[in-house]
This record gives sequence, structure tokens and C-alpha cells, in this order.
Amino acid sequence: MTISLDGRRFAAVTDVVAGEVGTETIFTYHERAGEVWAEYAGGSIRRGYLVGTREGDRLEFRYVQLNAEGQTSSGRCVTEVGVSADGRLELRERWTWESRPGSGTSVVREIP
Repeated sequence: MTISLDGRRFAAVTDVVAGEVGTETIFTYHERAGEVWAEYAGGSIRRGYLVGTREGDRLEFRYVQLNAEGQTSSGRCVTEVGVSADGRLELRERWTWESRPGSGTSVVREIP
């Protein structure tokens, strides 16, 4: 059974090396008929958006964001939906900047 992400909020487990998302960044996800999108902000991110698709427990999306210094960045991400040891939803991400060099991994976990 696929658990919907719609209306769920997530935060990074740790600050993301080579990225701008940190533990203060909050993501609010939406989902409908295989489409996913989210807004995010907090920490060094003034405003960010992602949009993509979901097939089972796999998300593929593009993101664009504005940081605290007023710079924009964009990239792509492939994410696996899972469950953490404490039972919360967890998104395990592999991302790549498209607007600048760099890539990495991150984990965001549902906020209870």
C-alpha cells in the first residue's frame, strides 16, 4: 500500500553538505494522481519549490530555490519513500544541481 505524501511536512535530518537545505528547512508536500509538488523554506532557503512524479515509492522531481543571499539555484532529484526506525515517513534523496556544479544525498523525515 502506498502512503500518500499529501499534506505531510518534512525536515532534513542533518544539514546537507554541498547543498543549502538544513535542519531548519521545512517541506510541505502535496500529491495527486501520480503528481507530487512541495513548497519549502527555512534556514538558508527563503523560498523553494519542487514538482515531479511518483511511481510507487519512487519520486522524480526538479527543484528551484531562492537562498538568503538572493541567489537562485535549480536541480533534479530521485527519492525513495521509506519509513524510519521510529515509524515516521522518510524520504531518501539523491540530488544533482543543474544550475551549478555539485551533487549529494540527503534524508528528510516527517515532522510529527
